[in-house]
Amino acid sequence: MSQPLPLKRQGEHHPDDGASPIKPSRLKIALSSEDFDKKNANKRLKDVEICVPIVYGTTAFYLGRKASESQSHKWTVYVRGASNEDLGAVIKRVVFQLHPSFNNPTRVVESPPFELSECGWGEFEIAITLHFHSDVCDKQLDLYHHLKLYPEEESGPQSTKKPVVVESYDEIVFPDPSEGFLARVQNHPAVVVPRLPAGLNLPSPVPIETGNGKERGDTKDHPLSQWFLNFSEADELLKLAAARQQVQAHIVKLRRQLSLVEGMPQLSKPPSTYES
Repeated sequence: MSQPLPLKRQGEHHPDDGASPIKPSRLKIALSSEDFDKKNANKRLKDVEICVPIVYGTTAFYLGRKASESQSHKWTVYVRGASNEDLGAVIKRVVFQLHPSFNNPTRVVESPPFELSECGWGEFEIAITLHFHSDVCDKQLDLYHHLKLYPEEESGPQSTKKPVVVESYDEIVFPDPSEGFLARVQNHPAVVVPRLPAGLNLPSPVPIETGNGKERGDTKDHPLSQWFLNFSEADELLKLAAARQQVQAHIVKLRRQLSLVEGMPQLSKPPSTYES
């Protein structure tokens, strides 16, 4: 079994806290020289990095007062693309390790969308292990996410319509990727590929084998997509551009007010007099 990658604990984002998503530092997967020798048949591209933004988290719905005490919530844990793209081109399977009280606590999802749903009453930490396709990386990546069922501020009965959503954003970076991997994902919406050197001729992409032949593994039409948090860099850039326009408009307004003030006739001050 391959050795797991060292884990950096990720920052979490709650939709009700009013803050913008904060992107933590990247998770970098470095291949050792031994890995390079094993993959020497598939030429690697030096000084090139492929970045895969991912989001992992849980969405939990309260089932109401009529639900049993031991089945008070229905929740879903998942790994998805940052903008809900299909991650099946990079990730081969995901293993979710649930609390030992669940039947078959080790759940393996072999194809996208990488998720599972359960019912329960308690909060616990879920271990999430990502396994990649053979031309991507021989190592696995271990993530950890705390299942949250109850909102931070309880100001009355919990809503059955609005879920508790907790998600984390990260970027997985693959340095010195194989030519086959790069050729396969260079136009994939879930993968960030840098500008390639001029004259680089990549081999014809070889499609990956899928477990059940699903044509789509994205979560754009997922029933929970309305609750997913927005980590899109394009949307963030639009927000920054809008804020910049507001600042520039405010500067123009202040300059006009200042020019009016400077154009007004100045009143002469009477000489100061002092009583003896």
